[in-house]
Amino acid sequence: MSLSADDRPNVLWITMEDTSPRLGCYGDEVTRTPNIDRLAADGRVYENAFSTAPVCAPSRASVMTGLYPSAIGSHHMRTRTHDREGLPDSYQAVPPHYVTAISEHLRRAGYYCTLNVKSDYQFGEPFTMWDDHSDEAHWRNRPGDTPFFAMFNNTVTHESGMWDLEDGGHIDDPDTDPDAVDVPPYLPDTEPTRRAIARQYDNISESDAWVGRLLDQLEADGVADETIVILWSDHGEGLPRCKRWPYDSGTNVPLIVRWPGETDGETVSDLVSLVDLGPTTLSLAGEDVPRYMHGRPFVGSEVDDSREYVFSTRDRYDEEYDMVRSVRDERFRYVRHYYPERPFVLWIPYRNTHPAMDELLRLDADGELNGVQAQWLADSRPAEELYDLQADPHETTNLVDDPAYEDDLERLRTALDDWRTATGDAERASESEREMRERTWPDGEQPRTATPNFVPNAPGNRARECEPNGGTFEGPMTVSLYCPTQGASIAYAIGSADESQWELYTGPIRLDSDEEVTLRTKAVRYGYEASTERQATFIVH
Repeated sequence: MSLSADDRPNVLWITMEDTSPRLGCYGDEVTRTPNIDRLAADGRVYENAFSTAPVCAPSRASVMTGLYPSAIGSHHMRTRTHDREGLPDSYQAVPPHYVTAISEHLRRAGYYCTLNVKSDYQFGEPFTMWDDHSDEAHWRNRPGDTPFFAMFNNTVTHESGMWDLEDGGHIDDPDTDPDAVDVPPYLPDTEPTRRAIARQYDNISESDAWVGRLLDQLEADGVADETIVILWSDHGEGLPRCKRWPYDSGTNVPLIVRWPGETDGETVSDLVSLVDLGPTTLSLAGEDVPRYMHGRPFVGSEVDDSREYVFSTRDRYDEEYDMVRSVRDERFRYVRHYYPERPFVLWIPYRNTHPAMDELLRLDADGELNGVQAQWLADSRPAEELYDLQADPHETTNLVDDPAYEDDLERLRTALDDWRTATGDAERASESEREMRERTWPDGEQPRTATPNFVPNAPGNRARECEPNGGTFEGPMTVSLYCPTQGASIAYAIGSADESQWELYTGPIRLDSDEEVTLRTKAVRYGYEASTERQATFIVH
């Protein structure tokens, strides 16, 4: 499918962090989210949207590539491990050579693409991904009426926003009444836990005001009716047994799509994975979805059947190695543990800063946890878990040994096995992180992208030889750019460094007669170090 430039919609991604669907449009009566609810009233609310991983970096890598984390080597959280003794040295994930980010696909299609401001993809921050990646990035900076793809990220709802002041959080009493919140049964119902959840409601309210400002800016600029707005969170909220765990509590996220003329205040129960977000955006922009992507469009004319399953992963998070895989359908969740001999709760100091986690550890040491709370603090874990989400939404009653659910258990086991084979998870995840780092960074060194070169198409040199230093040619002529690094993205600029911006190279650069032009070029393959810059001057007669 291809759309003309005039028909291409703008796309705005509004990204929250560590947020479960505690929103008014999802039926939460404690929250205060008038702006998000306003967006939902004109859009479509997805009740069953799930992240591919219950932490930010693997999830965001998946969103930006349309591939599952283990398929691109981004499944460990994080690849920057230099401060953790005994772990592999810091590295960047190196995706397969054909992988290109959603934003770069859209840049090639003529979109002005901006990120404000968090990236966290684990394969570095390739300079070709965005026209502007900064805290000033905004669609308002685009040239003319160029269609835009703008991504804004808000960190207010991050897990750390629930901490106490001495740990970088809050000291004031929350505006939300702690007595009004619901405490999930696997957490201790204590004052610190309730205050932490109340703070999350306050942070969501603050984020809602930020969402309102973005929506108002669309209206003020006269582009609201031409812009598809997609609001989502990278994973579930930062409570213990939520964030970092592939249960509903860690992977079920808000997802709201407003597409003027196409969506209008409806709520749907279709299963959606955040791996689908990029392919959906490409499809709505009139671009073909590359067949290597695992995601599929869930909005628009390219939608096929709805998903039968969503999948999520857990691997090394911070200091501790783990490996968990999970599959969910519309009713059941199946969880497979590859380290069943280990406890659920591994040593992650950052997580242990959370007031609710501090309460769990305190009560566990005192022997005062109840049965449901103690399950997660046990010395070992089951090899498999199966939950009926209709009867047990908090996933506390494991049905693996119940013969009444044997058929569902076998069906989900098979679905997970098939997914692992089809996506390469079975192969990639069997490789240790140290082995993966050595394979992708031989001898512990980050590969470097080769410096691209200039290939003139002019009388005397019909694209036969590189001309790294430029020269004098008869015009008109074109100059192609060549980089021998497989899968490298190439950029160029016309003019000196202080008067030009990098443009994504998509085809030969035309130079007319009677011109003297300075061309600059450099390249990057995702996960590699960017090349050095090459500059040359072409004089055209």
